[in-house]
Amino acid sequence: MIDSGHNHDTGWKPSTYIRHYLKRSVLDYLFVTNADLDHISDLNNLWREGIAVSTFVRNRSVSPEVMKIIKEVSGELTDDIQRYLDLHASYVYPVDTPFDQNMGGITVKTFWNSTPRFYDTNNLSLVAFFKFGTFKILFPGDLEEDGWLALLEQPDFRAELAGTTVLVASHHGRENGYCEALFNYIHPRAIVMSDKAIVHDTQRMTQTYRQRVVDHWPNGVSVRTTGKQRHVLTTRRDGWIQFVVDEFGNFDIYTENNG
Repeated sequence: MIDSGHNHDTGWKPSTYIRHYLKRSVLDYLFVTNADLDHISDLNNLWREGIAVSTFVRNRSVSPEVMKIIKEVSGELTDDIQRYLDLHASYVYPVDTPFDQNMGGITVKTFWNSTPRFYDTNNLSLVAFFKFGTFKILFPGDLEEDGWLALLEQPDFRAELAGTTVLVASHHGRENGYCEALFNYIHPRAIVMSDKAIVHDTQRMTQTYRQRVVDHWPNGVSVRTTGKQRHVLTTRRDGWIQFVVDEFGNFDIYTENNG
C-alpha cells in the first residue's frame, strides 16, 4: 500500500477495506511518501483493526528526533502522526523479505532528499518508482520544485526517470509541486492527479500537465471504461482509477466515472 489516507467525503478507509473486504490481517509493505496528515490519516486505524505491517518504507535519512521536531512545529501530534513517528523510530532493522524478491516481478526504486538541505515534509517526501515489465509509475509524494531540482542533481535519479509510463502529479497536482525542468527527463504517457474539488487557483494545473504529455504522446492513453483518449486523469473527475498491468508492461485503464 502507498500511503494511508482516507476519503473524508465518502468515509472510505484503507484499514476497513483491508480487514473487512480483503479479509487480511497483515500488510506486507507500506510505503508512506509524506509525513503530513492527508497521507497518513488512517494509519493508526490499521493497528485498531488488528492489521500488522511487516515492512514500512519511508525517507529514512531524517532521524526520528528531527522528524518529531518538524511535526511539532507544523501542528498538533495527532494519533496518526504519533503512530508514524513511532514506526519511523522502530522500523530500523534489515528487511526479511525484500520487495523486489517477493512481489512476482514488481520492483521498486526509491529516492529522497535529506536534512539539513530541507526541513519541510514536502521536500523530504519519499519518491518511489514501481515497475512491472516495461510499465513504470512514479509516486513523488508532495515534492515541491526545489525538491525536484535537488533530486535532479543525482545522475541515478535522472536515469530512472527515463521510460516512466505514468506520473502521479506531486502535491495533488498543485502548482507548487510542478517542476518544468523535470520534463527534460521524463515523458509520461499519462499523468494522474489525486485531488478533490477545486478550492485554490493552485489546483488549476490540468492543462499545464496535459501539454507535457501531448508534447511526446499526442494520443495519450485509452481508457477502457469510456473508450476516450486521455492525457490527464483526476480522481475529482474520474473517481477511482485502476491500472491493470501484465508482466510485459501492457496495461488497461478503468475508472469509476465516465469522465
